[in-house]
Amino acid sequence: MKRSNTIIPQSNPKAGYLAHRAEIDRAIKRVMECGWYILGREVEAFEKEFAAYLGVHHAIGVGNGTDALELALRACGVGSGDLVFTVSHTAVATIAAIELVGATPVFVDIDPKTYTMDPNSLAAALVRPLKGSPKAVIPVHLYGQSADMPVILKLAHRYGLKVIEDCAQSHGAMLNGRMTGTWGDIAAFSFYPTKNLGAFGDGGMVATKDTSLAERVRLLQQYGWRKRYISDIPGGNSRLDELQSAILRVKLKYLNKENKRRNKLAAIYTDTFSGHSLVLPASTAREEHVFHQYVIGTAYRDGLKDYLKQNGINTLIHYPVPVHLQPAYKGRIKVVSSLIYTENAAKRILSLPIYPELSEKEVRFVAMKVLEWFVLKKL
Repeated sequence: MKRSNTIIPQSNPKAGYLAHRAEIDRAIKRVMECGWYILGREVEAFEKEFAAYLGVHHAIGVGNGTDALELALRACGVGSGDLVFTVSHTAVATIAAIELVGATPVFVDIDPKTYTMDPNSLAAALVRPLKGSPKAVIPVHLYGQSADMPVILKLAHRYGLKVIEDCAQSHGAMLNGRMTGTWGDIAAFSFYPTKNLGAFGDGGMVATKDTSLAERVRLLQQYGWRKRYISDIPGGNSRLDELQSAILRVKLKYLNKENKRRNKLAAIYTDTFSGHSLVLPASTAREEHVFHQYVIGTAYRDGLKDYLKQNGINTLIHYPVPVHLQPAYKGRIKVVSSLIYTENAAKRILSLPIYPELSEKEVRFVAMKVLEWFVLKKL
């Protein structure tokens, strides 16, 4: 099978728009004609619908995923001098949010199979004498897969830590029949355009079953107002707008169906690569992976990536440099334990194209080119 000049993107937000164009266009028109563009009926409706989808009592729309994490941290009382345990194998937004509230990140290693927080590494970090007050843990549900929440929660409760779930990549993912975003005290979601549930710009959501935490997030979200123009506490400005809410309401209806499509495409990759030396995504019967990314691992990653690019296939590396090794953080944030699996992963991982509108023929073509490169290189 020869490739045309058509490029297969690694993700394709435009295809998501075209798949639901008529409904989305009607939703946009509805908002534009209404004349109310901030914190109106669309936001209120989407918050209720998203909360119901998750199975929580409260969902508060905010400006983006980083804001969602920051507001969740602030609502939990995390601030200056506090320690927040999380992973270095994540989008830098996780760490930025911790520092925005004045807290200090403490990095723990990842499970080499799932790339999510290793509970054993967390347990080891929690018994170390550290400068500061341990206050919270942020497990990141990475690539569409849940972290090991039962064990993480057990450890957090033992040490009196708040659990803030980073669900930026796990819309609809489940563990033991329970949605990510419903395990901890509070959760943060991103609606960046490439997410499984993506807006046409920035957007985020804070979700929780705890009424007191939800009330505090709402205060922090808009200047500390209970009554307009009167600030009860110091707050900021982070609001999900009406237009994005209307668009997300349309897309939420199709999220489960599109997650199933991602799983079907992922299964084609997995079946094709079966028996090969590639490290493939790991999941168990208790998990419902939603494949925000389909990530393979190989020591020959860079050569493979270049070959796929030459054949019109775009890939990405999520993420090429662990946060603790990036210029802004290296040497400034103390690493208290080995992050060997984190550092090894960054050298080997590669995210292949995956999105609901990708055809099965295109997936097979990508998989064939992956295997072809190994044959050509006699590896």
